[in-house]
Amino acid sequence: MNKEVITKLNGYLANLGVAYIKMHNLHWNVVGLNFKAAHEYLESLYDDVADALDEVAELLRKNGELPLASMKDYLAVATIKELETKEISITDALATVRGDIEALNEQALAVRAAAEQSNDFATANMMEEHMSDYSKKLWFITAMLK
Repeated sequence: MNKEVITKLNGYLANLGVAYIKMHNLHWNVVGLNFKAAHEYLESLYDDVADALDEVAELLRKNGELPLASMKDYLAVATIKELETKEISITDALATVRGDIEALNEQALAVRAAAEQSNDFATANMMEEHMSDYSKKLWFITAMLK
């Protein structure tokens, strides 16, 4: 695994970490007529992000690298921003999640491109799986926002 892939993976990991906490914020503080459905859906999203976070960190460790592993480290490199703690409407929560998933998808694409250039097929394949998952989530969220 080359340095460019390591750097890109740690940046992706940082965004996954921030998104994980942010989705908890949304899950706990979402309000509205369809609260139960939104609350449960947001929980399923952060569970999936937790799996991706672990998968990326373990990939780095398998390659002899130390993954970023603190909120301080995540916030220093993440492009996904934290969210203020406050009540948030279902529409705003879903729009926020959609933006973050779009950002994660773009970042996974960049990681995949760097991995492919260095013939790092394990990383490229992992990013393909993540992008496929993001595509389905974006479809669901977009349909929910209509």
